[in-house]
Amino acid sequence: MSTVNSATGGSTSITDLMSTMNAKKADAADSVQADTDKFMTLLVTQLKNQDPLNPLDNAQVTSQLAQLQTVTGVNKLNETLETLKSSYQSSESMQATNLIGHGVLVEGNTLKLTGGKSVFGVDLATDADNVQVVVTDPRTGKDVATIELGAAEAGAMPLAWDGSSDSVDAAMLADGKYSFRVVATRGGQPLTDVKALTLDTVASVSTNSKDGVKLNLASKGAITLADIHQVL
Repeated sequence: MSTVNSATGGSTSITDLMSTMNAKKADAADSVQADTDKFMTLLVTQLKNQDPLNPLDNAQVTSQLAQLQTVTGVNKLNETLETLKSSYQSSESMQATNLIGHGVLVEGNTLKLTGGKSVFGVDLATDADNVQVVVTDPRTGKDVATIELGAAEAGAMPLAWDGSSDSVDAAMLADGKYSFRVVATRGGQPLTDVKALTLDTVASVSTNSKDGVKLNLASKGAITLADIHQVL
């Protein structure tokens, strides 16, 4: 039969075990103080054991104290940065949570036509003289619609499409998924800094210390807040 020592009996008490298991973790402030104590101990020891015929001069002592201040300052700066990082992640997490259920425009070249309605977007890094959106049916690989936007300023802009077709055989296209590309020019030259934006929905938010705050989209998967070009 096994036995258990009481809180006061035996070579190792329950209190000792609990103290070991729940040992207090040293925080940044404790670390800074510990470094300072070690430095001062070494400096005092050095002063006690210095050569009386060749003692440390004021410049050497001042230099070592300056080193102590530098180390302490860096440690305190790291402590402050960690606090700011934690505060920023909490704020970012709250901001991301408010986006759950909202539609967002992110990089992508697909759109979904439902009931003759579709929303997508274009992001221009610079102004353009003329912008076209060419819609392609992925099942046939053929271009089925061209949307003329004309001149446009730099920035992200949401677009709506009613499914109208360029084909004389079908005025309106059937519901389904389509792909599209953006053709933008300025001064007759094509622009390469153009991004196609697809519509997605924020389903949930996840947070961890390694990856930070992630938005989980219904179709695209996990992204960051920086990946969102516009919230609808």
